[in-house]
Amino acid sequence: MILVETPGREPRPCIDYRKLNEITRTQFYPIPNIEQRVETVAKARYITLIDLTKGYWQIPLSKRAQGIAAFATSWGVYRPLRMPFGLKNAPFYFSKMMNEILEGCDEYAIPYLDDIAIFSQTWDEHLKHLQDVLERIKRAKLTIKPPKCKFAQDEVQYLGHKVGHGKRSPAELKVKAVQNFPIPTTKTEIRAFLGLAGYYRQYIPMFSVITAPLTDLLKGRNKKGKVEWNEECTKATELLKDKLTSKPILHAPDFTKPFILQTDASDLGYGVVLAQKDNEGREHPILYISKKFTSAERKYSTTEKECAAILYGIKKLKGYIDGQTEFCIQTDHNPLVWLKKNAGTNQRLLRWALALQAHNYTIEHKKGKDNLNVDCLSRNPLNTP
Repeated sequence: MILVETPGREPRPCIDYRKLNEITRTQFYPIPNIEQRVETVAKARYITLIDLTKGYWQIPLSKRAQGIAAFATSWGVYRPLRMPFGLKNAPFYFSKMMNEILEGCDEYAIPYLDDIAIFSQTWDEHLKHLQDVLERIKRAKLTIKPPKCKFAQDEVQYLGHKVGHGKRSPAELKVKAVQNFPIPTTKTEIRAFLGLAGYYRQYIPMFSVITAPLTDLLKGRNKKGKVEWNEECTKATELLKDKLTSKPILHAPDFTKPFILQTDASDLGYGVVLAQKDNEGREHPILYISKKFTSAERKYSTTEKECAAILYGIKKLKGYIDGQTEFCIQTDHNPLVWLKKNAGTNQRLLRWALALQAHNYTIEHKKGKDNLNVDCLSRNPLNTP
């Protein structure tokens, strides 16, 4: 047993259950999608966050489970009465329990492990929603930790994001962690940096293109060797840090309004921006996605690359545009305006045009200088000052 210490928190005992976990049958339960949780909470005007005291420890163990989970220390052998951290199926049981407790509350309360977010548009609604959730927690005989709870806020830190007022942005502490990350010298350190920065990839246009020099260093059979750091890698890391420290803001999606899909491709990859217009006609980004070209895709013609960007965007953003009466695709490649009516004789474009038939869309040509969301970085992503 070891004590896991985290700044600002009480030390938590963690038991080495590796051998027990090896012979334990894995139970599966869908972990909530963080992106969907963040977008849902960001829309609300009033937000309450409830944190359960020592989450897993609130679940009692049966006599048989206590014996199986017993552990030895230098001062004796102990059996836990409550579910400890480290057990393979602990997240499964806890997530299942929380969803059962909050069943029927999806419109105003969502759990993510031991964090519960309650969100409402009016004050009266929020009081009713808060009372209902607290009564459910009381009936389940669970306890909360008031110092870590936030009640009726218009803006909160939630799952690593700052959300509220229909907007979201990266949490400052996480951004500082990316900013202060030292220059990687091994493949393991590069993966750690990409994992940390990649959590906020939806805030950064052409993320995959920018990180191409770093991901190229990960190639090869050796998974943990040292890397040959070069000037391109330095520019890529500095650009990523600059983009995050510029306080990017994304808006929560409104499914009652049409979406705009802006796409662009370069020699390295393609980027897609999902956007919407507000009631005053101002355009706001909802998220950015991107992908680096494979060696085969780099051989595509310009038209094929631009069309591949559209196909990629629709595939990845299916959860947003499915069910829409119509959405608009904006591209700076004028020949694609005729894709819906005439794909020509190119077999690849014909296949992609047929694949897009299931969607109700219009294609608009938007000049590169007017399509800055996706165009500016795709032109010369690593030479940006």
